Amino acid sequence: MKAQEKEQNKLQNGGVLFMANETGDHETQYCFPAINSSCIKRRRSRYEYDFMYLFFSLLSAWTVFLNLLVIISISHFKKLHTPTNLLILSLAVADLLIGLIVIPIEAFRLIETCWYFGDTFCELFQMTLALLLSTSLSTLTFIAVDRYMAVCHPLMYPQKITTTKTVIIICLCWICSSVYNTALVSTSRHFNTINRTDKCYGECIFMGHFIWTIIDVLLSFLLPCTLIITLYLRIFYVAHKQVKIINSLLKAGKCVTEGSVRRKSESKATLTLGIIVTVYLLCYIPFFILSLSGNTEMALTSTIILWLLYVNSGLNPLIYALFYPWFKMSVKHILTLKIFQPASSLVDFFRV
Repeated sequence: MKAQEKEQNKLQNGGVLFMANETGDHETQYCFPAINSSCIKRRRSRYEYDFMYLFFSLLSAWTVFLNLLVIISISHFKKLHTPTNLLILSLAVADLLIGLIVIPIEAFRLIETCWYFGDTFCELFQMTLALLLSTSLSTLTFIAVDRYMAVCHPLMYPQKITTTKTVIIICLCWICSSVYNTALVSTSRHFNTINRTDKCYGECIFMGHFIWTIIDVLLSFLLPCTLIITLYLRIFYVAHKQVKIINSLLKAGKCVTEGSVRRKSESKATLTLGIIVTVYLLCYIPFFILSLSGNTEMALTSTIILWLLYVNSGLNPLIYALFYPWFKMSVKHILTLKIFQPASSLVDFFRV
C-alpha cells in the first residue's frame, strides 16, 4: 500500500514538474521584464536568428560595397565629374548610408522585435531614415530635370546645367531635407507623447499630426512623384522621336552630325536613369501609401514593403553596371588597384 502511494506521489510530482517546464517554455517574454509597460518580445528559434542575421549582414555589406564603388568612381576620375554623375553620386551616398546605418538597425529591430536604444536614439534614427529617403527622392527629381534639359533642350543644357550649379543644388537638397525632417519628427514625437495611450516601452514608432501628414504627402510624395512622371513622359516622347530621325538618316546613308550622336547617347543615358527612377517609385509609392494608412506595426505586408525600399539601395549600382560602360571600366580600375597609379584620375573612359 505504501509502495503504491509512493508511486502515485512520484507520478504526481513528475506531472507537476512537466507542467511547470511546459509553462516556462511558453511563457510570454518582454523586451524589458522589469518594466510593467514593456512591449512583448517575439520568440524565434536559433536557426531563425542565425539565418536572419547572416542574410541582413550580407545585404548591408552588399549595399555599402556597391555604392562605395560608385562613389569612388565618380569622385576619383575627373572625366566623370558631370552634372548628371554628381546627382548619381548624391544618390549613391544616400544609398550607402542606408546600407551602413538603416539596414543594420532595422534588421536588429526586426529580428529582436524590440527597440533597446531609448527614445532619443529612436528620434535620431527616424530623422536619419526620413532624411535619406527624402533626399533620394529629391535627387531623383533633379535627375529628371537634368534629363529633361539634356534631351528636350540640348542647346540650352550646357549653359543652364553646370557642375557648380549642380553642387549647390545637391547641398541645398541635403540641408533642406535635414531641416524639414527634423521638424517633422520632432513634431511627431510631441504628438505621440500627448496623444498616444497604447504605447509600450521597447518600440520605436512615430505617428504625426493630421496637418503635418497632409503637408508631408504634398511635399514628399505627390509633388515630386508628379513632377518626375510628367518630365519622363515628355523625355521619352522627345527621345523616341530623336532616335527615329537619327536611325532613318543612318539607313539612308546620310551624314550624321556629332550633335545627333550626342543626342542618341543622351537618350540611352536617360533610359538607364529612367529605369532607376521607375524601380525606386515602384518601391517608394507602396511604402508611402502604407505609412499614410497608419499601419506602422511590424506586420508581414508592411515589413516586406519597407524592406523592398531598403533593397532598392543595393539595386542601383547593378543597373549602372548593366547600362554604363564607364562604370564597368572604373570598377575594374578600382578592383585592380590601378587608381593608385600616377595620373589615374585623368583616364577618359569615354574614349577607351
